[in-house]
Amino acid sequence: MEEGQELITVGTTKVNQLMDVVAQYGAEFAVKILAAIAFWVIGRWLIGFAVSLLQKALGKQRVDPTVLRYLGNFVTVTLNILLVIGILGYFGVQTTTFAALIAAVGLAIGMAWSGLLANLAAGGFIIVLRPFKVGDFVTAGGVTGTVTEIGLFVTAINTPDNVLTLVGNNKIFSDTIQNYSHNAFRRVDLTAQLSGAADWKGAAALLKQRIATLDNVLAEPAVDVEILEFNLVGPVLAVRPYCHTDHYWQVYFDTNKVIKDALGEAGFPAPMPTQTVIVQQSG
Repeated sequence: MEEGQELITVGTTKVNQLMDVVAQYGAEFAVKILAAIAFWVIGRWLIGFAVSLLQKALGKQRVDPTVLRYLGNFVTVTLNILLVIGILGYFGVQTTTFAALIAAVGLAIGMAWSGLLANLAAGGFIIVLRPFKVGDFVTAGGVTGTVTEIGLFVTAINTPDNVLTLVGNNKIFSDTIQNYSHNAFRRVDLTAQLSGAADWKGAAALLKQRIATLDNVLAEPAVDVEILEFNLVGPVLAVRPYCHTDHYWQVYFDTNKVIKDALGEAGFPAPMPTQTVIVQQSG
């Protein structure tokens, strides 16, 4: 009986000791979990606050909005990675091992996602070389429109028919880029068909005078109206006013109206295709 009671006493003592150990480590683990959550929440807030301060400071220096967004994204991603490594280090994870693991994973992801990394690198080159900026009207990667954002991997372009289009930075950087906003003005190319019987010099002078009075048509360079080519109907005039790119379509449509109205009101003969009919009689 005494031996049985001793065994029970020893077993109870062991269980109590085990429960004490579990309670001790459980409490420590729970504290670490709560601390990790607190670190994450506070760290995220501090990252957002730091990025906001950086963007405000650069904004006061009149840094381009494109650069601000790019730097903000880069700093946010970098600080979040450091925050995660710090939290894992708090739990006792060897950060050097973790860094090696990140490098290995990064290599594997890089091989699988080479396209994304190419877009990331191209985005950096676009920021540095500045072929265009936010707000420019461009043709890039086969898409024409206004640049609304240059991201880490893609550039957002709003097309003239109001469709937001995302184009990979690598496709943009490896293709031809046309920036219509870079220069102070842009030429509008139109044509006017005249009859072969019309006085082309009078028509050209009239069009120059009327088009020069249109809104947003520049006085310098002056409007160009010259013979472009000839066809079976008569001479074709090249009509070329100049304007800022923001007014391109307004000048384009208004010039077309002037070509129609001015020539008609001045009594120039309408260009009509001519046909020659040869009748042969037999016998």
